[in-house]
Amino acid sequence: MWIADQWKDYEVLDCSRGEKLERWGGYLLVRPDPQVIWDTPKEHKGWHDKNGHYHRSKKGGGEWEFFHLPEQWQIHYKELTFNLKPFSFKHTGLFPEQAVNWDWFSDKIKKAGRPVKVLNLFAYTGGATLAAAAAGASVTHVDASKGMVAWAKENAASSGLSDRPVRWLVDDCVKFVEREIRRGNTYDAVIMDPPSYGRGPKGEIWKIEDAIHPLIRLCAQLLSKQPLFFLVNSYTTGLAPAVLTYMLSTELKKYNGHVDSQEIGLPVTDSGLVLPCGASGRWEAE
Repeated sequence: MWIADQWKDYEVLDCSRGEKLERWGGYLLVRPDPQVIWDTPKEHKGWHDKNGHYHRSKKGGGEWEFFHLPEQWQIHYKELTFNLKPFSFKHTGLFPEQAVNWDWFSDKIKKAGRPVKVLNLFAYTGGATLAAAAAGASVTHVDASKGMVAWAKENAASSGLSDRPVRWLVDDCVKFVEREIRRGNTYDAVIMDPPSYGRGPKGEIWKIEDAIHPLIRLCAQLLSKQPLFFLVNSYTTGLAPAVLTYMLSTELKKYNGHVDSQEIGLPVTDSGLVLPCGASGRWEAE
């Protein structure tokens, strides 16, 4: 398992009975987590001193309950700064477990010794975009949500990265990739963080089990003659790391490289154990 254990401003303090207690900078949040199926005593005082609690509804969705929590605040990861705000369906605008991937590809970009063009699909609020830009890459950031792209730009400004070569695009990721293939554009690296389920602007249904392999196949056509890496993230429990390895290996076999896929996770302070947070598949050049 790859563990995001370099955070100073974030930690999972405890987790039990379908929920996790997290510290986001100076604030404590309780949020649901489907992986937390164990029932252990909730002894950490933060369970009672929380600043925000997202309550799931039995009918689907849910709502926040706040206790002295600002509308927006910041946390830092190394040289990056992120603006947080609780919004729909339990999210804060950041997936902290992805830091283990940011560190991995940032190191590859810095050591490449050449200009690196990165395509970041389903780019959300820009965590991977900021990490790649800070490492020296030029990045094309694509997300279908105008609000998320605006949020990512705000994070870039807060991180002092507004002058970096980033293209911010509000677009359907699959359609954008298809157009880029027709244009003959290429990239040295691809990052994709697709949702498990979603709907496009015209009601198109995205289901990761059906759509992920065709998208990997499409993106393989965008790779340059000397690709550096290809990263796929999945939060769907049905997609085991070995499935990611199989798809990446079959679609990138013409390139000289290797694939490794693992669960990713976050350390839990109280228990000393690791909370699983999905899986990542990594192809990298030899």
